[in-house]
Amino acid sequence: MRFYLISDNSDAMNGMRLAGIEGVVVRNEPDMQAALAAIAAAPDIGMVLVTEKIADGYQSLLDDTRKNQTGPLLVTVPSTGGSAAGKDRITRYVREAIGVKI
Repeated sequence: MRFYLISDNSDAMNGMRLAGIEGVVVRNEPDMQAALAAIAAAPDIGMVLVTEKIADGYQSLLDDTRKNQTGPLLVTVPSTGGSAAGKDRITRYVREAIGVKI
């Protein structure tokens, strides 16, 4: 099983390549459609990491892919510059889960 990244940022793509994760930088909808077609044609890809900016920009296309997929899992990851969910997200999770403020 391989991971694959769909990003809007070439720096993020280069960083993931250093970790052994291949992918593509998407700039427009035809690029996104081509990336999803390439993923569908590669049976060894098990998980696709999609940055938040891409997920927000192409939400309907990703939703359609999720509904009709039999292939890899699509997971949204924070974009460069941080998560849209807020910078204290992990702290909030710990506080809610075990009741300890850190």
